[in-house]
Amino acid sequence: MAEPTVNNSNEKEFCDASNRFPDLYCGEGEDTPPPPQSEYVPPPGEVTVLSADQETDDSEPCPPEQLTVSQVSTMVSTDSLSLHWNPPAGEVESYIVACCIIPPPGEVRVLSADQETVSLPFIDYSEPCPPEQLTVSQVSTDSLSLDWNPPAGEVESYIVTCCSEGGIVQELRTETNNLTVTNLMPGTCYSLQVSVQFRNGRRSEPTVTSARTKTHQESFLEDLGLEQHYTKKLSLSTILQIDKKTITDAPARSNSDLPWSFLKKLMMVNATARNLKCTPVSDSTCDATSGNTKLDFKALFGSQHSPDRLNPLDIITALFLCSDGFVQQEMALKMSMCQFSVPLLLPNCDKNQSTLMLWAMRDIIKKYRTQSLSESKGFIEDSIVLSEIPMISFVRLGKCSLSKSEILNKILSNSQEYHDTFVHRDMEGGDSPRRISDGLTELTWYLPRGDEDGDIFGEPVAVANLRGDIALFETQFSFLCQTSAAVFVFSDNWDSGSNLLTNQHSNAQLFLVGNQTIGRSPQNALQKVAENKGLTNSNILLKATNINDADFVKRLRETVGNVIENPKLKMQIEKMADIAHELGIKVDEDSQECQKAKVHADAITKEIKDIFDFKKTQLPLQGELWKKLAHLEKEEFRLKKVGTEVVEQYKSDLKDQRTKLREKQNSYAISNAMACFINAISKEGMERCYFLKWMRMNLDNLSRKKLSDLREQYKEKSQKSKNKEEMKEIDKQLSNSSLGTEHFFREMGQIYEASVSLPQKHPSRRQLQHLPKLCAELLLNGFPLELVDGDASNIPLRWVSDVLSQLNDLVSPKNKILVVTVLGVQSTGKSTLLNTMFGVQFAVSSGRCTRGAFMLLIKINEDVKKVLNCDFMVIIDTEGLKSQELAQLDNSYEHDNELATLVVGLSDITIINISMENSSEMKDILQIVVHAFLRMKEVGKKPKCQFVHQNVSDISAHDKNLRDRKMLLQQLNEMTKAAAKMEKKEGNKSFTDVMEYSPDTGNWYIPGLWKGNPPMAPVNAGYSGAVYEFKKEIIHILGSCESTANNILEFTEWMKSLWNAVKHENFIFSFRNSLVADAYMRLCTEFNTWEWEFKKEIYQWVTNAGTKISNFGTIADESKITDIDTFLTDLKDEACTVLSKWKTTLLAKLAQYFKQTYGHVHLVEEYKAHFKNSAESLHQEMETSILNQLKAAADIKKGMIVLDKIKKNHSKELEDKVCGLIDKCRLGKAKMTDEELDTEFDNTWKITVDKLAFSKQKAKNVIANVATHLRENVSHKGSQACELLSKKELNDCGLEPFKYKAGLVDTITHHISRIMPFNDPVMAKQKIADSIITNCKQLVTEKVQKKNNYHENYIQEILHRIDERLKDNQDVKADIHFEVSLKQHICGNAARQFQKMNEDFIEENDPFRCLNQNKEKWRADFKDVFHNRDQCQKKAEEFTNSCLKPAVEDFVNRSLGLDIIGEMLKKRDFSSRMFFQYSVLKDLLSKDFKNYLSYVGSYEKYVNELILKQIEKHFSDGSKVSEFEDKHVQSCIRIINDVIEKAKKSGNLMTLVQDICKELGNKLIISQDALGAFMILNRANQEQFPHWLTVSVKEMEKNLKDKFKETTFKTKLKNLHRKPENELFTTLIGCGKQCPFCKAPCEAGGKKHIEHWTSAHRPEALGGCRWDETNKLGIDICSSLVISDKEFRCSKTKNEWHPYKRYIDIFPDWNIAPDVSLEASDYWKYVMAKFNNKFAKAFGAKPGDIPDTWKYITLEQADASLKEAFNIR
Repeated sequence: MAEPTVNNSNEKEFCDASNRFPDLYCGEGEDTPPPPQSEYVPPPGEVTVLSADQETDDSEPCPPEQLTVSQVSTMVSTDSLSLHWNPPAGEVESYIVACCIIPPPGEVRVLSADQETVSLPFIDYSEPCPPEQLTVSQVSTDSLSLDWNPPAGEVESYIVTCCSEGGIVQELRTETNNLTVTNLMPGTCYSLQVSVQFRNGRRSEPTVTSARTKTHQESFLEDLGLEQHYTKKLSLSTILQIDKKTITDAPARSNSDLPWSFLKKLMMVNATARNLKCTPVSDSTCDATSGNTKLDFKALFGSQHSPDRLNPLDIITALFLCSDGFVQQEMALKMSMCQFSVPLLLPNCDKNQSTLMLWAMRDIIKKYRTQSLSESKGFIEDSIVLSEIPMISFVRLGKCSLSKSEILNKILSNSQEYHDTFVHRDMEGGDSPRRISDGLTELTWYLPRGDEDGDIFGEPVAVANLRGDIALFETQFSFLCQTSAAVFVFSDNWDSGSNLLTNQHSNAQLFLVGNQTIGRSPQNALQKVAENKGLTNSNILLKATNINDADFVKRLRETVGNVIENPKLKMQIEKMADIAHELGIKVDEDSQECQKAKVHADAITKEIKDIFDFKKTQLPLQGELWKKLAHLEKEEFRLKKVGTEVVEQYKSDLKDQRTKLREKQNSYAISNAMACFINAISKEGMERCYFLKWMRMNLDNLSRKKLSDLREQYKEKSQKSKNKEEMKEIDKQLSNSSLGTEHFFREMGQIYEASVSLPQKHPSRRQLQHLPKLCAELLLNGFPLELVDGDASNIPLRWVSDVLSQLNDLVSPKNKILVVTVLGVQSTGKSTLLNTMFGVQFAVSSGRCTRGAFMLLIKINEDVKKVLNCDFMVIIDTEGLKSQELAQLDNSYEHDNELATLVVGLSDITIINISMENSSEMKDILQIVVHAFLRMKEVGKKPKCQFVHQNVSDISAHDKNLRDRKMLLQQLNEMTKAAAKMEKKEGNKSFTDVMEYSPDTGNWYIPGLWKGNPPMAPVNAGYSGAVYEFKKEIIHILGSCESTANNILEFTEWMKSLWNAVKHENFIFSFRNSLVADAYMRLCTEFNTWEWEFKKEIYQWVTNAGTKISNFGTIADESKITDIDTFLTDLKDEACTVLSKWKTTLLAKLAQYFKQTYGHVHLVEEYKAHFKNSAESLHQEMETSILNQLKAAADIKKGMIVLDKIKKNHSKELEDKVCGLIDKCRLGKAKMTDEELDTEFDNTWKITVDKLAFSKQKAKNVIANVATHLRENVSHKGSQACELLSKKELNDCGLEPFKYKAGLVDTITHHISRIMPFNDPVMAKQKIADSIITNCKQLVTEKVQKKNNYHENYIQEILHRIDERLKDNQDVKADIHFEVSLKQHICGNAARQFQKMNEDFIEENDPFRCLNQNKEKWRADFKDVFHNRDQCQKKAEEFTNSCLKPAVEDFVNRSLGLDIIGEMLKKRDFSSRMFFQYSVLKDLLSKDFKNYLSYVGSYEKYVNELILKQIEKHFSDGSKVSEFEDKHVQSCIRIINDVIEKAKKSGNLMTLVQDICKELGNKLIISQDALGAFMILNRANQEQFPHWLTVSVKEMEKNLKDKFKETTFKTKLKNLHRKPENELFTTLIGCGKQCPFCKAPCEAGGKKHIEHWTSAHRPEALGGCRWDETNKLGIDICSSLVISDKEFRCSKTKNEWHPYKRYIDIFPDWNIAPDVSLEASDYWKYVMAKFNNKFAKAFGAKPGDIPDTWKYITLEQADASLKEAFNIR
């Protein structure tokens, strides 16, 4: 049975169903049909089925059974459902289905059906859908917008209901799916309901949401774009960061720009900061520009006021509401400097709450002079919140026609110096309606300057101004009444607030101010108030119509003056907090963090009774202990007091003293004050920032009075007394009485440094490891870090370094920094300049003497990072040079020099601040600065420089001062010359040689700071503007720097190196920096790589050229040139072209390297010329060498061509005879046996050979040839040289080891100077001779091993090398006897070896020997041809083994050397001379004494052997060598196989052999003898030969691999044409120079460097030095001696004593830098202490006196010092 379906396909038809079934819907009446059989009426919604039978049955009919609705998931839809039932018993006619709907109860529709399944129309009475996704947007103070998605169905309208607090506020209808609800209340929560009215009359349930309208304050903050900062407050780091807004002049385009415009100007103390105006882009065009020139008369009388203009007070209030306490404090301070009023009571109109801004004003310090102090010129300096001065308040009741604020400004200003302290209606934006600042109470101060005529009031007074009607702000009014000495009430209508005035109980005098033109009713009210308050006429000030503003202001001013003279109440602002609490006014200091921090700070500062005693007991580590440590450190570097002591013993004693001082420091327990301090700064979040600010303010307040008294004493003494001791004593007291947070951080640094001296696992050390991180976090939060301790004139290097290291960890990878520094004479406004430029707060008038140098960190915003390429800017403020306090100290000039050198060295740009008032001292500071810049230039750093001339206000100053700038440059040039002369760098003739400087762009003229006379003068807007322009230029200069910014760790390294250098008196020669070392090492490594690429390419070219020469004239020769001389000329031209190309490439790479902006290449700019010279020198040497090699090879080839021709003719004649013999034997009938063939062959061979003409080759007289060249070489030395040569035959020279026979002078000097062997000419010459002999022996061996014929170029090369080495060692004077005897020795030995080489070559290439050598091969070939045997396999093997295999093997030997060299140069240890020296010394640590002795005694020999061992070790497993060998073998075999494949097609044997030889002609040298022998009697099958040759070549490949595998690496090295050890030795040994004192080898890169230096000098004993009287080994190290007052003597000083400090006068090409640290020479101290006795024995001396500290140096410390010396990380 089919399922019934109830279908609502036609709704209208369904609705009219009653017409079809009237019987079911008629009412009762006569026409009513009888009811159905069943009386059962279903309830609504229930479907009932009744059966209708055709026949009547009296029994109760059965209903259908199991009535079910089909499953919803398959059959029920939105408009249909299906029914199913089982038929009942009986005959069924039809089924009646009735469907009743619930909403209209009782409605039934019946359809008849004649089967078990029925479909019904269906009305959907399911719940109608409400609107979806109801959202609220565009919320304002009085409106909001709603949006929603329409539901399904036909919508007639939407009903929007707005409810609040349970009641309906509005009910609106709309036909669209959005609506704006208006006329709402600000800051109110509303319930918003949207329901749908459908067209069918039904209404959905409402969709509900809620929203809250904005308050006026929220709306205003949103307009300003500050809404997110109301909860997440603005911080100092945010507003001080450098972004595009701070360095661009774009006007404010929208309201959201205004707060930032205000802050930008305020942070630069610009008095125009409140002049805020928004200039939309559309407004920038005017009628004139748009062409509208018509008169619009109505517009002239229309409103001129812009409704969108914001009131400055609203913006200031908003910023204070959205800032944290530190920004509020900074804003209040800067506003005070601009003479703006500052908030006293800050309103929050949302909460109807005010806040007393006590914390915000804490930082304001004011100086003033009352009339009583005018004669003494004394002054009062105090915190404004602690000053007990009367406050006068001005308020308004109702409306007032008088401008209260404008009148106040006039009262507080002179007519000559008018200033708008308070914003008033006639100011820009002052007439705009206030939106959130009503209730704001502002405060300002009038402070006298002690000028009876100029002062408005003789005593200080605070002036408060309440914005808004006091009737609306009763709490604020009550506060002012209770805290003021007088209250002035302005009003036009006294009715409205008479009760308010009469009911107010206070001690403040009441003054009523108004217009006399008020009506009668207000007059009565005024009289009532006056009578009630007991006022007199003097308390009522009315402005009559006949009184002008000036007179009225004068009267008001007199009234205020009277109050000030006899104030009834004086109250500190700090004490107003109690009254505020009583009135329910919040105090900004009430926050939990602030109060906790105050408790911590007060706990420390309340214990301070006497500053000097407090520092002594609570901060003990930084007093005399730290000063002694600082003094010891400098003495360790300067050795001024070494006297007659042994330098190293003296240094050891100093180290002992330093250790004891550190032990003494560690013996102190951490004081209570320091424990509290460390605990407080360890707190999280804002609490520690509040703590430090409390500490600073408390300490400033404590120090101020004490220092003020001392300064007065100092002033009196300086005027009356010339006693230097008294001045020193006062200066000492000044220093001791100064106490600030920097002293606590200084103590913390010393606690940390002392702990670091403890063992690694010591509990105290571990407990204090967190201190640097605390300080780093504070630095990141904007607190300054003391770089230089001004009291001790020293940097606690370990402390500062670790703080910066922690800072780097906190910010990485965003750790790039640029540094801006200011230098100048004391009190020229340096700190103020920085504060104004960057909005920071370096101490300018805290009452304390600022000493040393401080650094601050300023964040760079993302939008400027691309310009500056850095993440932070570091600002360094320094104490003033030429300080009056320091002038009395003996070392003040030295102190200034140190400070200037340090900060100039650290900075990327240095600002030289010159005040025109101090022009007399300008010369002194310029001299100091020039020295500093010169030093930086010499060490590779070129900081930028800008001169700032302050107090120059004329707008034409730049033009007018052209002459002054020229004079300044002239002075700078003169000082540069003088400084260069002092620093021994006289190549610098002018200031522009030292740094980039232009008189036009490098000078800035800035007007005076104050506009008028302080203390009431605001900061000059011209000053702020000029500083702002200067700031933009500074950032532009930094952005255009070619070099990249340092990261924090690089800055740290630079600082450490600089300070260590500064501690030496001779800065330039003592400066060594890890960044410079890194940059130099990278340059050396790169240059070595380029140099090797150059050499390798040239070596390969030379090898190929040699191969071409060897193959010239043979079948392997591809050239068409027949003349060898022409061929040689072409090769020489090609060689010059290749060399020039590679030289150009090398120089281009060098130039490109120095163009890069990373890797600190600018630091090694001075070495560019050295490396360029090295490249030029390399090109020249290579060219000379190559041309000589080509000439020698060509000359030898000429001789070989003659010999080869003879051999070829002989072979041809012999072959003809043998062929004739074969024919003859074949004609014989009898079959010949092998014995018979042998006999015939022997007879023919003998007869033919006997007939051949063999001219015997004569050996050259090589010895005579060498003697001739030797004579020519020394002929220009004079007749004595020729006489010496003639005394001994060359053949008798070099038979015994060379021993220099000294002349009379050298012998005497030798005996005299035995105590100082580095002055011994005999030993020096012997050492040089041994080195040159070893070098020349290697060269001779290389020539002999090649088994070529002798060429005269060989001896010329040797003589040239001797001359070069003697020239390189000009410090040892080579007399003619020494030179001649040395050359005779070397040439005699070489001549004999070359003579034998020549004889061996002739013997090897003798035609008769060569012919007889192949006799048996001829015999075998003769028999093969006679018997017609197949020769293919045999000949293929012969060609492969005799021709190809030796050639391939030779090719591998010629190529393998370059591969080995290249592979070794990839190792770090071989990448540069410095790395190599480090690896050598590190390797020695694991060796015994013999190795050290060998290294010290025979450096070159030891290094050569070490290089060879390193090569053997590196290639010990053989895999890499096999890889190289296989590469070269495969390259040859590929060519052979390719040629064989091609030859298979031609099938010509001769062509095949020629093709193979030609293809390999550029690679292989195929023996012509072997090739000729192969071709004789060759009857191989031309078709089969290629096959067998392929097989043989494959076999050759296997055999070569086996042979290479079996051959030891040592043997392979011997067979190489180019010896890797010699090439590496030449590269790594460099110039071969050794320190004139300790013999440490030079490590400078490039061959043509002009300055020698080494990283690790050693005790002079290792150069053989011993003391005169004791014969003990000398333990002094030259890197210490050159900074001492010790002296030396040698032959170069003519045995006169000469100071080590001026060693450069004697050895100008050596730079002996002091150790980079006090531990850098520990390596050699360890070695010397360990092997002292053994060295003594080896040198025939007594052991040296080893200092005790040397004996405790461990192996690990020695290794660490080596790394430090060579800057290895």
